Amino acid sequence: METNQDKSVKTAKGSSTKTEDSGEIEATEESPQSIEEQEEIEETLEAPEIPKETAEEETELEELPEEDIVEEEPGVITREPEAEDILEEEFEEEETRKIEKKEEIDEEIVEERIYTIPLRRAWISSRQKRTPRAVRLVKAFVQRHMKPETLVMSNEVNERLWRRSIQKPPRKIRVRAARDKEGTVTLYLAEGD
Repeated sequence: METNQDKSVKTAKGSSTKTEDSGEIEATEESPQSIEEQEEIEETLEAPEIPKETAEEETELEELPEEDIVEEEPGVITREPEAEDILEEEFEEEETRKIEKKEEIDEEIVEERIYTIPLRRAWISSRQKRTPRAVRLVKAFVQRHMKPETLVMSNEVNERLWRRSIQKPPRKIRVRAARDKEGTVTLYLAEGD
């Protein structure tokens, strides 16, 4: 049989007791983890002090003038070239290079023909084999008509064949076949397609 004094001694030692009214267990002693957590929370809540030197440096950085505008003569303001201007110049250079390459290619072309290649036979095969068969039909047609040593299909032609996926190739395609000095025939899309 326990007395009230025994109950108070147990609660002082940190054991849990059962309240008679509610039937809940109460913990009287705090666990060591909760004390550490409270200390961490207190440390994070304290605001770190910023040294005066770094605060001065930040204000100096904000006060620096912009270097984009340069005055050469009184009343005349010019600006330095920006990234956009540099990109435009590079783009123009690339366009001139492409034009030069096209001119070189045009000079090397010995023979050029334009063909309309029917691809209706590609639609006879099963759905998942139609576009690969259309590619083979294009190559076979050019091989039969131009008899090249090697045949190169440009990305434009390939993309046109594969535009509507593997199941729906076009019914026909117009290509420009150009033979160069080495006997290589390259297929391009005909102009206007």
